[in-house]
Amino acid sequence: GRLDRRGIKPRFCFFLFFMFSNNDEAIINKKLPKELLLRIFSFLDVVTLCRCAQVSRSWNVLALDGSNWQRIDLFDFQRDIEVRKRTPSLIPTQDFRTCMNLDSVYLKTFAQNCRNIELLNLNGCTKITDSTCNSLSKFCPKLKYLELDSCTSITNLSLKAISEGCPLLETLYISWCDQVTKDGVQALVRCCPGLRSLFLKGCTQLEDEALKHIGAHCPELVTLNLQTCSQITDEGLITICRGCHRLQSLCVSGCANLTDAILNALGQNCPRLRILEVARCSQLTDVGFTTLARNCHELEKMDLEECVQVSLCLNSSEFPCPILSHCELITDDGIRHLGSGPCAHNRLEVIELDNCPLITDASLEHLKTCHSLDRIELYDCQQITRAGIKRLRTHLPNIKVHAYFAPVTPPPSVGGSRQRFCRCCILL
Repeated sequence: GRLDRRGIKPRFCFFLFFMFSNNDEAIINKKLPKELLLRIFSFLDVVTLCRCAQVSRSWNVLALDGSNWQRIDLFDFQRDIEVRKRTPSLIPTQDFRTCMNLDSVYLKTFAQNCRNIELLNLNGCTKITDSTCNSLSKFCPKLKYLELDSCTSITNLSLKAISEGCPLLETLYISWCDQVTKDGVQALVRCCPGLRSLFLKGCTQLEDEALKHIGAHCPELVTLNLQTCSQITDEGLITICRGCHRLQSLCVSGCANLTDAILNALGQNCPRLRILEVARCSQLTDVGFTTLARNCHELEKMDLEECVQVSLCLNSSEFPCPILSHCELITDDGIRHLGSGPCAHNRLEVIELDNCPLITDASLEHLKTCHSLDRIELYDCQQITRAGIKRLRTHLPNIKVHAYFAPVTPPPSVGGSRQRFCRCCILL
């Protein structure tokens, strides 16, 4: 059989165990210490553990030992899940994502019997309601990581319950839970001061008032996702910048009301910023990005797709891995700034330039010294030619170039004034 990383053949071992351990007096149970048997069991998957638990009493104890259930992923069994009281009580990590049959009744049983749970993934479990969060609040005080993305039935009551019963919470995903408002966010952040990651993508009812509560109560916040929260403005986001100085990743793509004031606030208050996603924030300009890059020296990735007022890229030591798709004012001169910076050689790895109509083969010439460049996107860059890409490959032979060249439109015929019709028009 296939060896695992320890050189053990799991299926073969299981076969031997089954042959020689069908009762508690089997030689294998007498000769091998429990610690060694437990170590062997640690290499088995969920299905095999459950089968082993049915072999004998001693194996049942070994199979259900908490050390074998440190992380449980039931994604492959999402249609067949039924939580029972024999669930091992020491489970700290459980993955139920997209288990659509899982409802609040099952989760209550789970919470009652798994009170040491620290990580729980309920992403896409559409039958989850506020009563689920009440159960978690009542029975799972050690919870640190919770995913509730697309659990659209939960409301502010869920966040209030979680905040009251799970004060150790550090990471919360509630993207696309569109019933959540500022009241729920306020209740959450007041009782969970250690919150480090908060994902609110698609929570369309959130306004600046919710962001003010986050800024006031989450000094440890590192990651914040507010994508498509279209009602937020500069006022609320500036409050977050002033209160969350440890912020490293911010996504506000699709928040069209934001202006350069946000970039200034980030530059002045969040020096550790590494990732900034501002796609479709069409009011942002070169001036704001210049201020940002001047102060945030740890930037690793910036998504500026459809930031149509951006015309110049910054020095790559400040602006290392840009996504500039649909930035229609970007020119060869902007790419020259990007490729000539002192850190371009070892930090610039990916650049996306699709739908930038003003760039030409000259831009590729400016990038040929960026030896770490692994991938470049050039879809619908109509002035980029195959010859230009070929020249770039002579300097960067391993680069992945994604480009599309539309068929050349045939020129109109010269001579003869006779009007031409397509065949269908002639037939009609």
